[in-house]
Amino acid sequence: MVSELTHFVQGRKVRGRSGVFGDVYDPNTGRVQARVPLADRAETEQIIADAEQAQVEWGSWSPQRRARVLLRFLQLVETERENIARALSAEHGKTVADAHGDLQRGLEVVEFAAGIPHLVKGEFTDNAGTGIDVHSMRQPLGVVAGITPFNFPAMIPLWKVAPALACGNAFILKPSERDPSVPSMLAELFVEAGLPPGVFNVVNGDKEAVDTLLTDPRIAAVGFVGSTPIAEYVYSTATAHGKRAQCFGGAKNHMIVMPDADLDQVADALIGAGYGSAGERCMAISVAVPVGEEIADALVAKLKERIAGLRVGASDDPDADFGPLVSREALQRVDDYVTLGVEEGAELVVDGRGHTVPGHEEGFFAGPSLFDRVTPDMRIHQEEIFGPVLCVVRAADYEEALRLPSEHEYGNGVAIFTRDGDTARDFSHRVNTGMVGVNVPIPVPIAYHTFGGWKRSGFGDLNQHGPDSIRFYTRTKTVTSRWFSGVKEGAEFTIPVVR
Repeated sequence: MVSELTHFVQGRKVRGRSGVFGDVYDPNTGRVQARVPLADRAETEQIIADAEQAQVEWGSWSPQRRARVLLRFLQLVETERENIARALSAEHGKTVADAHGDLQRGLEVVEFAAGIPHLVKGEFTDNAGTGIDVHSMRQPLGVVAGITPFNFPAMIPLWKVAPALACGNAFILKPSERDPSVPSMLAELFVEAGLPPGVFNVVNGDKEAVDTLLTDPRIAAVGFVGSTPIAEYVYSTATAHGKRAQCFGGAKNHMIVMPDADLDQVADALIGAGYGSAGERCMAISVAVPVGEEIADALVAKLKERIAGLRVGASDDPDADFGPLVSREALQRVDDYVTLGVEEGAELVVDGRGHTVPGHEEGFFAGPSLFDRVTPDMRIHQEEIFGPVLCVVRAADYEEALRLPSEHEYGNGVAIFTRDGDTARDFSHRVNTGMVGVNVPIPVPIAYHTFGGWKRSGFGDLNQHGPDSIRFYTRTKTVTSRWFSGVKEGAEFTIPVVR
C-alpha cells in the first residue's frame, strides 16, 4: 500500500494543499512506497509567516531554557532510536547499522548545541575609556532555513537545526523529497520535548518551495548541502536577496598512500571509506593515490581480494556491507560512469555493473567497482560519481601525490596514510582542502569543531557545526555605555577616542 506523507507545521502533521506529489521509492524493491506532497509558493509563504510569529516567544527564552528542550529531545530520541534508524534505512537504502551512525552523528551536534548558555556569551571590557564600558551580545537572526540532501536524512538536518534553534531562531527545513520521513519524526520529538509549535517546521517540496525560501525577505539565512551546481545556485540566489548562506557541494576525496604505510590497514580503510553506504557520502574516499609502482601493485591486489568478500544486500540485511542506491537514476548514473571509465582507458579491475540481489531483482543495487591506472584528466577522476566506485591514480612521488587533491576543483576532504610524522605534518599544512585525515580515512570533524570544504566544495564564509554554526545563526550587537555622575556641559564634535 502506498502511503501519503505530510508536512510538519505548527507542531503537527499537515496534509499538502498543492495537489502535487512526488514518489518515494523503496530502493530494495524499486517500488513506490509513499507519496510526498510538494508545497507550492503559497503554502511555503504561510509556513514562513507562522515561523516568524512563533520565533518571537522562542527567541525571548533564556539560553538555559532552550538548552533544556535540546536535552529532553536527546532523551526522547533514545526511546525511538531503532524506529528512526529503520525508517531511514527503508527510504534511503543504507543498512540499519549505517542509519544508526547517521542519526548518532547528528545527535552529537545536538549535544554540542545544548551548551548554548556558554556558546552565546558575549564579551565585556570594563573601563575601555574613562568611565566607559563595552560589551557585546549574540542575538538570533529570526527565521532561518535549511535545504538538506538525501544521503544523510538525520545527520545533516540535525547539524543545521540544533544550533539554529539553540541560538533562538525559528527553523524551516526543506528535506530531500527522496527520503523525507525521518526529518518529520525528529520535528515531532522536538515538539514533544517542549519546543513551541511553529518554531521547527518541515516543508516538503521541489524548486518552487526552495525558490520561495531563497527569495522571501522574512528568511534571514539559508544552509544547503547537495551538488555543487545547486550549491552555487542557492548561494548566489540567497545572497542576492540579502541572506546569509552556507552552501556545501560535491567532492572528490583522495587518500594518499605512502610507501611506509601498513597496506592491510590502508586496504581496510579504503574498503570502508570507498564503498560504505554505497559510496553515497560527500566524505567518501573515491580516489586512492599510492606512491610508487610497487606499492600500487600491492594495494590493488589487496583491494581486489577484499572486494571479493563484500556482501551487497537489502538494507535490512544485518550481514550486508552496504545496500542499494537511493534511486534508479542514481544507479544508472553509476553504471554510466563505469562505462565511461572503460572508454577513457582506465583498467577496470572489478566491474560492479549489473549486480542483482536474490529476491530483490528490481532494487537499485550496484556492486563495488575498482579502476586502476586512472589519470587526472579522466572524467572519472574529475567528476563526483557518488556511488561504489574507487579509482586508483598512481603517483611517482610524494609531490605528485600532494598535487592531485590540491589542484582538483573540489577541496572537501583528503587523507594520508603514513608512519612518518614529518610527512604527515607537511601534508596537513600544504594540501589545499578543508578537512584532512592522518591515518583516518573519513576525516569528519567531531561536533565541537567545524565541518566544511574549500574551493567548489563550499560556498560561504562559515562552516557547519562547531563555533562557526553559532556565528552563522546569530548576529553580534556591541554596546558602549557611560553613566554620568554629574551633568557634562558642552558638545563634542570629534569621534570618541580612548583616553
